[in-house]
Amino acid sequence: MFKLACTAAAVLVLGGPASAFEIDFTWDGLKSCTSGTPNTVANPRFVLKDVPDGTKYIRFKLVDTKVRDFDHGGGVVAYDGQQAIEPGAFKYKSPCPPDGSHTYEWTATAQSKKSGGKLGSAKAARQYPE
Repeated sequence: MFKLACTAAAVLVLGGPASAFEIDFTWDGLKSCTSGTPNTVANPRFVLKDVPDGTKYIRFKLVDTKVRDFDHGGGVVAYDGQQAIEPGAFKYKSPCPPDGSHTYEWTATAQSKKSGGKLGSAKAARQYPE
């Protein structure tokens, strides 16, 4: 009983459990590529949810989960409370698997400074081609 009361009191004092930072994206509008030679393209539209307080920048990085050592790049975007990062905020090397569908994962890192100060991170993954 005491443990339950302490937990309830902590939730009241702290304002409840913190929500997790989340991102989502689609490949909509991306030029088809299956040659193994990626195109340099504008970022997809990212929808943001529960971005950590104090975030001034969000760093995006793309990884092909089958070929982790290939550098698809990403970018750093200034953040001022917007709910989405629109295409054209940065450029990266598109997904372009030569051997069927691969899973690609974007990582978004919320930062207090352009060069660091990590406040949290979120990941979202999709197959390409879908």
